Amino acid sequence: MSSTSSDLARWRAEVQALPPWLRRSSIGTASDLSTVQQIVKQRQIHTICEEGRCPNRGECYSQKTASFLLMGPTCTRSCGFCQVDKGHAPMPLDPQEPQKVAEAVGLMGLKYVVLTAVARDDLDDGGAGWFVATIEAIRIANPDTQVEVLTPDFWSGRNAHSQQQQRIATVVSVRPACYNHNVETVARLQDRVRRGAKYQRSLDVLRHVKTLDSSIPTKSGLMLGHGETEAEIIETLQDLRSIDCDRITLGQYMRPSLEHLPVVKYWTPDEFDRFGAIARELGFGHVRSAPLVRSSYHAGE
Repeated sequence: MSSTSSDLARWRAEVQALPPWLRRSSIGTASDLSTVQQIVKQRQIHTICEEGRCPNRGECYSQKTASFLLMGPTCTRSCGFCQVDKGHAPMPLDPQEPQKVAEAVGLMGLKYVVLTAVARDDLDDGGAGWFVATIEAIRIANPDTQVEVLTPDFWSGRNAHSQQQQRIATVVSVRPACYNHNVETVARLQDRVRRGAKYQRSLDVLRHVKTLDSSIPTKSGLMLGHGETEAEIIETLQDLRSIDCDRITLGQYMRPSLEHLPVVKYWTPDEFDRFGAIARELGFGHVRSAPLVRSSYHAGE
């Protein structure tokens, strides 16, 4: 058997071994999916819903929510869990992208939009100004639409710490509906899972947002299944609450391909329910905790 056919057999076996609670059809109609895909493709813009193959995209589209991926589909980082393209030079910025996204928001009738981005360590401002330009374009064209941001850590350059703070301040200055930055996993597993990122650095992003404007809700997320313990999950939730993080999402990591990190454990729906209850007890105001939950799931609520 060739290596290609062997890999295909391994992948099929892994997919077939998924626990039953991870086997779900997309909620939402084929028409919802087709309409969004056509609008996005025609404008040569990107959504993390499609690039990340999110299992909830049909449901979110039907509820008039979507997450746009700014600054191209290629990331300058190489996280071991992520489906987004990496490993080669990112594309130049499309100067029309903010307007194209704003137009797409109107055509899709979106009431709540999440703007995220690949890490663009090659840009002088890490892409912070691009978030602002896109938010402003959306607000001009769609004044009733709320915009949440899910930013990278903005850590790059010779004076990375001060530059990070300046870039966060740039985004905070336009007062998004929510500022999200994911820690992704527990402190012990950061180097393995998030190459190029640091746990404390991510906490500092959310802390600095609150320092600049305490009225902006902050949010973070964990993808479980990389080998974390229950105690480590709870400790991470406590760390996030200690910096006044308001919202939390917890979902199951699902391996995108054989080239990505393997799943160490599939946490059960009951276990996710328990973590959700613990998060509420700790004071999170908005909690989504279930195997198929992703960063932007029910964000508009």
